[in-house]
Amino acid sequence: MNRTVYNLAFYMVLPLIVLRLLWRALFLPAPEYARRWGERLGFVDKARAGRQERRWIWVHAASVGESVAISPLVKRLRRLNPHWGIVVTTMTPTGSERVRELFGDDICHVYAPYDYRGAVTRFLRAFKPAMVILVETELWPNLVHYSKRSGAAIMVANARLSEKSFRGYEKFSALGKPMLQQIDLIAAQTADDAERFRKLGVPDTALRVTGSMKFDIGLPADLQARVDQMRLRLAHSDRPIWIAASTREGEDEKVLRAFELIRRSIPDALLVLVPRHPERFNSAARIFESAGYEVVRRSEDTSVSAETAVFLGDSMGELPVYMSLAQLAFVGGSLVN
Repeated sequence: MNRTVYNLAFYMVLPLIVLRLLWRALFLPAPEYARRWGERLGFVDKARAGRQERRWIWVHAASVGESVAISPLVKRLRRLNPHWGIVVTTMTPTGSERVRELFGDDICHVYAPYDYRGAVTRFLRAFKPAMVILVETELWPNLVHYSKRSGAAIMVANARLSEKSFRGYEKFSALGKPMLQQIDLIAAQTADDAERFRKLGVPDTALRVTGSMKFDIGLPADLQARVDQMRLRLAHSDRPIWIAASTREGEDEKVLRAFELIRRSIPDALLVLVPRHPERFNSAARIFESAGYEVVRRSEDTSVSAETAVFLGDSMGELPVYMSLAQLAFVGGSLVN
């Protein structure tokens, strides 16, 4: 598959992508998916209006985790280039919310344009970025192609490439290799990641192994105070606490089975369950309620009692607090592809 075939395929599935947004907005429910559609099609002039910066850096992060990971980088770029604008794009409403919490009005946030020519070129005309920084695995053929054609330098920060993704790029090398060769710098998390990029044709001069940016994230100054406050909310803080963090669809049922085994030997164990996506909060809670467990939600003004088995972390930005309370942690994404 080359870029021409990719573009034809993308135009064919674009209506389905829009329908998926509408479905998420109406039936999950996640109403934020029904808003700001114009930005996804590259109509960003309204967001750009009123910003006085003439030179821009574009940083693209998919969702919440990537947005948090780039915070030290974005703040450093802001200090080094105080007169430049920084536009951060995300794909999800939760990513958008997190970006606003982290940076406020110091940067400009819009949704990333869909990867077809019209949307990408409209975005590039509005911001004219001198540099494009893609985070982790956010590699899109048209985004890279038209950014390069506009004269922007392109970097992949915190880059990773799993063995599965590597095989996919090999299979579609007519599309992937030209895209990768247009990138000026790939800062890989590990030597294995760098080697996979190298095998796909990225020259050594464009590769660096920098480690994971997530180790550069500073803990909030008020973390201990928030942990103490949450411990009071849990009331029975002497109970053994384990956390299932950032669970994906298909994992909560497996967490339930593990929880049932744990409760056989530790009857007073408390599970802190934190689904990765807010639209899954309700469905995750129902899985445990259907099994007969009492679930208390973070968003409700309800105290945790001795009968409470599950505390649902249906909030954003509090994962460090929950992690600090737990004696054992399971990290989601480990049991699904």
